Amino acid sequence: MHIGLIGGIGPAATDYYYRRLIRIAADSGRDLDLTIVHADAPTLLNNLAQDNQGKQCAIYAELTKRLAAAGAENVVVTSIAGHFCIDRFAEISPLPIVDLTDALSTWLKEEGLTRVGILGTDTVMRSGMYGKLAPVDVLAPAGDGLARVHEAYVTLAKSGEPTPDLEKIFLEAGHALIAAGAEAILLGGTDLNAVFSADETAFPVVDCAGIHVDAIAEFI
Repeated sequence: MHIGLIGGIGPAATDYYYRRLIRIAADSGRDLDLTIVHADAPTLLNNLAQDNQGKQCAIYAELTKRLAAAGAENVVVTSIAGHFCIDRFAEISPLPIVDLTDALSTWLKEEGLTRVGILGTDTVMRSGMYGKLAPVDVLAPAGDGLARVHEAYVTLAKSGEPTPDLEKIFLEAGHALIAAGAEAILLGGTDLNAVFSADETAFPVVDCAGIHVDAIAEFI
């Protein structure tokens, strides 16, 4: 199976998907057939802020045509924020989509989680990741904490470089959500994997991108 990735949104996220898929293929003794095309993180974030789904879907469609021409048999958006228009994109995509929200919803139900916190962009947090995780209750940071997390995440996504100040914002928000009753924290932005490690974080985290990669790996 030739996998097609829409990358660049942001750079650290693309690297995360690519490295994990390489490792999974090596561990399974299989060849990895993969093509990556580049989308623009600032353009995505602008379209997300304006809920301009049509414009972003048109970008995805053109990039997916390039993937199909290269031989890809499916397409993956390597950005959780980039899934804000995934249902609309599915209507026009030249290739089948491996949808992160579907994979995550299934995983949460299988794990029996009923209440989780979420970190990521404003839209990801306010929507409980686009309202597609029901019946799981998804908590967003309260008050001005939501804006702080959003701004910190946008900075991280554009640079791909976590800093101590950014890490402090994410950790404080995570602790507050756990105190509010969350059983675990969803890393609702792929770039957050540069900040959090499941083995080192003081509270449980759910690696949403990792769950997505595992779903993609089923095609390898």
